[in-house]
Order: sequence, then structure tokens, then C-alpha cells
Amino acid sequence: MKILIVGAGAVGGYFGARLQQAGRDVTFLVRDKRAALLREHGLRVKSPAGDLTLHDLQLVGSSELQPKYDLVILSCKAYDLDDAITSVAPAIGGDAVILPLLNGMQHLDILEQRFGANRVLGGQCVVASTMDADGVIRHLGTVHGLTFGECAGGVSARARQIHEALSGAGFDVTLSENILQSMWEKWTMLATLASATSMMRAAIGDILQGPGGPQFLEGVLAECAGIAELQGYKPGETFYNRTRGVLSEHGSTLTASMFRDISANARVEADHVVGDLIRRGDAKGAKTTLLQLAYLHLKSYEAQRARMLG
Repeated sequence: MKILIVGAGAVGGYFGARLQQAGRDVTFLVRDKRAALLREHGLRVKSPAGDLTLHDLQLVGSSELQPKYDLVILSCKAYDLDDAITSVAPAIGGDAVILPLLNGMQHLDILEQRFGANRVLGGQCVVASTMDADGVIRHLGTVHGLTFGECAGGVSARARQIHEALSGAGFDVTLSENILQSMWEKWTMLATLASATSMMRAAIGDILQGPGGPQFLEGVLAECAGIAELQGYKPGETFYNRTRGVLSEHGSTLTASMFRDISANARVEADHVVGDLIRRGDAKGAKTTLLQLAYLHLKSYEAQRARMLG
């Protein structure tokens, strides 16, 4: 199976490196600056699961793409999705299928409209990784998993083939019969964590120490989960047990990556993670009071950042 990884950053570069190390046919779609760095130093991964430095890389630019790939893995930030679609479009032909690893759900609508629903899988990943200024990908923990499946549900022959191609590459792979349920549950948790820690500019343990902190966290979770339920994806008991455990851990230093982006004065996925959830909730008459306050906070940050950058 010929696999195209869009980008070679913290997520795509990590999983792509593992796949190539395992002998898979992997090509990276990268911009000129990243390509030059990779050619000079290789694709470098520092990880508790084993360090990698790969030099024999297949690199391609958008203008060189041809529709010869079976699987296209897309792992950009939501605010870069339009540019990523423009760049990767020449590769989408034949039986190519797209596996996006973005947060939320809005990207599925956009990709399906652009390339057709039959070409788009549902997917999500769990990996704490960053890329430093020297282009080294740093895996910050031991968790590195990828879950995917057909958006329509069930298990197809092509999904089994993709599962086989991705398995045995040094990270966890799960083929889901109900990937949209998994994606909604992850979105619910992410939106809760992002809204709460970004709005309070504090970790979970710090929020819990404040007056009304536990009730605030439970309120944000209730709003997010309520939207998921109205959309037909009620979170399950296992999800609630796990999530409430995370949100009630005193002393926890857990924050959302969105909060860390704010701290670094970086761009945030406000519209994709929180704004789109509110939009879907409003369409169903859901209560979104706390989410709207969090969204106002994030959009105010974006406006301030734009003004400061000129």
C-alpha cells in the first residue's frame, strides 16, 4: 500500500517515521523549507518508545504529486486545512482514501464536499508530541495510538487492508466499527478541557482549588456531552467514568494544548473545537452558556493577538 503523509510535523512525522521504519511505502508531502531540513538531517524522532533517524526519505512537493497513492493521512491543524486540501488535491485519484487526524468534526464535512464521502474515513489519534525549532519530533509520553473506521459504520474490506498496513509499526492501531461515536467522545473531552483550562488560564488541579471549580468543570462537560447526545452520539458510561476521573484529580497539572498555544501566543483552533460545537448545539436547542463564554474568551484572544502582530 502506497501511503502519503501530508506534512512531516509532530503528528504526521511521528506516525510516518514509525511506518517507514517498519518497512511501509511512505511518502511525505512537505514544503521546501521542511524538505531541505529533512534532506540535511533526516527525519528525527526522540521517544520513550525508541529514537529514530531516517535518511532514506521519499519527499514530494505539491507540484510533483500524482494520483498514485492508496492512503492519504492528513494531520494538519484545522486552520491549515484549506491550504492542505489545495496542496494534496493532485494526489487524490483512483481508489485513494483520506484518513484525517484532525480534532472535531467540521473537517469531515469539508473533505467530503471536496473529494466525495466515499473517499473520507473517520479517524483520530492520541499522541503527545511536538516539533522543536531544529525539526526534531519529540514524543512526550508513552501513549501513541491511532483509531479509524468507515464514517458509515461497520468494517469494510478496504478498512481491513488499511488496518493491516498500519499495524505492527510500533504504535497502537484500532479499527473501529463506530468511529463517529469515538470521534464525538474525543471531541467532548477535548472541548471540555480546552474551554475550561483556556478560559481559566490554569491546569485542572488549579481550577479544582477555586470556589466552584468542580461545579464549573462538570458544567462545561455537561454542555459538551449534551450536544453530542442531541447529535445522536451520547457518550457512554466508560467515557464518563474516565473523563470525570481526569476532571476531578486534585493536583493535576493537565491542560489542553489550546491553553498551551495561548501561553505561547500561537494560533488556536477556536472555531473548529469550540465554535463548531456551539453551532451544532444551537441548531438543536442545546444549552451552551459556558461554551459561549469560553468561545468569547478565545475569539478575544485571537483579536488581541492579531492586533499585537499588526
